[in-house]
Parts: sequence; C-alpha cells; structure tokens
Amino acid sequence: MEKNNTPTPHNAARYGDIAPTVIMAGDPLRIKFIAENYLENPVLYNEVRGMLGYTGTYKGRRISVQGHGMGIPSIAIYSYELFNFYGVENIIRVGTCGALRPETKLGSIILAQASCSDSSYGETLGIDRHFSPVADFGLLRKAAETAEKMGLEYEAGNVMASDAFYGSSSKTDWAKLGVLGVEMEAYGLYINAAMAGKKALTILSVSDNVVTHEELTPQERQTGLRNMIELALNITL
Repeated sequence: MEKNNTPTPHNAARYGDIAPTVIMAGDPLRIKFIAENYLENPVLYNEVRGMLGYTGTYKGRRISVQGHGMGIPSIAIYSYELFNFYGVENIIRVGTCGALRPETKLGSIILAQASCSDSSYGETLGIDRHFSPVADFGLLRKAAETAEKMGLEYEAGNVMASDAFYGSSSKTDWAKLGVLGVEMEAYGLYINAAMAGKKALTILSVSDNVVTHEELTPQERQTGLRNMIELALNITL
C-alpha cells in the first residue's frame, strides 16, 4: 500500500477520505447526481480536473462515488490510485453500452462477467500473454441476485471495451462470439483489479443497439440509469 502517494496529481483526497467500496461512472455529473440524490451527508473529497468524488452513507453503509472519465487510459489512472494508494477494495462501475445483439432490449442491464478489448493496455503493463480479465465472482453473483429481487431485466456475459468511439478497424464479429455489448472501460478496470488483488464489477445500462440502431430517449435513458445506480448501491449493503 503506497499511502504516502496521496494526494495524487488527479485526486485531492487524503488517505482515509475514501470508503473501501467506490461506485464509479465516467461522467462526473452522474456522480454528483448519485451523491445528491442517494447518499446521506455526502462530503466532496475531489474536484481536481472536474473529476468529482464524494463520500457519504447509503442506508447506513459508508460508501464513495467518483468519476473516472472516458476510455481505458482515464479509468486506469483513477482506479489504479484508488486500489493502490487509497486502500479501496471494491470498485463498481456504472456506465452505458451499445448492445451487439438485436434481441437485447434498450434499458436492460448487462453485468460484465468478463471483458475483451482492442486495447494494448495489458501489454503496457508487461502482460505478454493473452490475459482475460474478469469481474469478481462474489460481486457478480450478488448483482445478479439483487437484480432479480428488484425485478430488473439483465444479462451476464462478456463485453467489448473499445478504444474507438467513432468506428473501429476491428473485423471481428464479436456478437458471434457471444459478446453482449460494447463500451470503453471495463477491460482496464478489471486488469487493475487483478494486478492489485482487489475486486471490480462493471454494470451497464443498454442505451442503444448497434444492430437495430435504436436509441433510448433522454427520459428513457434517465430511467435506465436510475435502475442501474440503485442496483449498484444495493450491492454494497
């Protein structure tokens, strides 16, 4: 544990300011929404680079919420520091994704059991083989059980973390390999968790369908995000 490395160039928190479990989202305004609408007595511990972070309580349980930005390089920085500098044990990421199968419903939830990627992030860390980063099974199982109790539609399986938002040079038909959706961060988060010996899970709300080109309306997207956020929070109890 590299406690003396806090604060960091990206996080103004002191060691102890951040709870052992952190819910992360790419958009810092989504983090602000969670803090203001779900946490009791939230305290802002970071606003460096606009990447907001708060610690408060949810139904009596101390928890933190923090932004991570877009893409693997960004989440890699923030999750690495949380795991290795701040004593964080669990990170649950809440994000959106594009479904890769026509039957996947908009607004449904995907639990990212594992992540494949076109990123070379693992190679930059010295991983010279084909490592398959996965979610923590305990968090995954609890998420599935909690989703069922909440009556939420969900699928669990592999997702694709892409470095490219606007198009991709990949010719792989990921859907034929059983990949459920495409997003941009799970691969980096899961590698960092594995290397630190910590736990991570990515929960995704399906905001669009890559095959059918359907998209949620802004109102529908907000409802889907609320379901995902409440699922993540209830996992922490």
